[in-house]
Amino acid sequence: MTTETKLVTPGSDAHLSRVLKPIHLWALAVGLVISGNYFGWSYGFGAGGPMGLALALIPVTIFYVTFILSYSELATAIPHAGGPSAYARRAMGPFWGYMNGISCLIEFVFAPPAIALAVGGYINFLIPSVPTLTAAVAAFLFFIFVNYLGMKTSAMVELVVTIIALVGLVIFWVAAAPHFSMTRVMAEPLLPFGMKGVMAAVPFAIWFYLAIEGGAMAAEEMVNPQKDIPKGFLSGMGTLMVMGFLTLFLTAGIADYNLVSAVDFPLPIALAQVFGENAFIVVLVNIIGLFGLIASLHGIIVGYSRQTYAMARTGYLPKFLAYVDPKRHTPVWALLVPGIVGLGVVLTGQTAIVITIAVIGSVALYMLSLVSLFILRSKEPNLKRPFRVSYPIVPVISFITGIFLTVSVVVSSVPALKWAALVYVIAIAYYFIWGNKNIRPFEEEFGVLDELDA
Repeated sequence: MTTETKLVTPGSDAHLSRVLKPIHLWALAVGLVISGNYFGWSYGFGAGGPMGLALALIPVTIFYVTFILSYSELATAIPHAGGPSAYARRAMGPFWGYMNGISCLIEFVFAPPAIALAVGGYINFLIPSVPTLTAAVAAFLFFIFVNYLGMKTSAMVELVVTIIALVGLVIFWVAAAPHFSMTRVMAEPLLPFGMKGVMAAVPFAIWFYLAIEGGAMAAEEMVNPQKDIPKGFLSGMGTLMVMGFLTLFLTAGIADYNLVSAVDFPLPIALAQVFGENAFIVVLVNIIGLFGLIASLHGIIVGYSRQTYAMARTGYLPKFLAYVDPKRHTPVWALLVPGIVGLGVVLTGQTAIVITIAVIGSVALYMLSLVSLFILRSKEPNLKRPFRVSYPIVPVISFITGIFLTVSVVVSSVPALKWAALVYVIAIAYYFIWGNKNIRPFEEEFGVLDELDA
């Protein structure tokens, strides 16, 4: 396979460009998720207390480690821009491919509004005269435009802002460590809401890792996806594990967790309890925190545009969404239409509920993808698998912990569950009325990938 390979869009000679290397996938995987260290996760303090959230993070981490190993097998065997939609279709047919694609879109369309609201919160903390919603909408629109400039530009922006965001976290950890007190973390009651609180904290523990799988949707833009996807994914997962535990414990160990449990800018609020609100270190972490949010906002916009593009190319969604700008190689309408939906969600201002809706989509995607792995191992034992997970041990561990995550999310997220259910009902109705009428034949859809493998 060469870097000149073209993946053709129906009705166009435009294509996505193969420009990404492992370092870019690492940056995309970490960048997609890094905002989860800067906001969102701290709502878990209110749900279960510091130890409740820490306990929730253990099975969540086990799940993500085993899931990313399993997902890497799927992503290298089927390096398709549709990611989870393509895996499920190949394993279970067009309806389940569509449903996994919709689950992915729920995750990736609802996560950016939550991140944009956090961007607005950080800016408002810095400049109180700028309203949170105004800043959130402006940030969302700006990064839709940056994505329009093309994947090479997007990838470089993602790499730079991810590195800056990591530096910001290191600054926070170094500043917090001398003031860390384990007695704050272990404050009584240790589990204020018991195991129910631990389960309620699971959606916010997931936020530490949510969307890492989105890197697979850049598979058609990687120079050597079969070799590079595992490198990028696994290095990204290792980075995120260290980040999550350090951020949780150091925050809980320097501040009253009740003060950071319901804000979109927990790190500067926590540091302010030690150094004072106007201290240089607090302002610095707040400013750099914006880069963390920007990295995820920008990266997830990449993810939803590629998923929308791939589903339109397959025929699940209207064909105009598969149009690729011939000059910039950007799926223009797949970038704009979900972006308009996301902007509408931003205007609700409901960060916690929006986070949970995104989490509901993610756990549905994870479980369907794991089922796809099991089926493909049986159905296509000779499928070329450049990366093979330790089967069945790792996928089984992932599936069992995934069931715990799913039950926890469903039990503790009733308001968000109603909205997610409504989206699924509308999506299923669309499929049976229009979405199943123009699906590309299986051989045509995957023939491109088989030719690349050859």
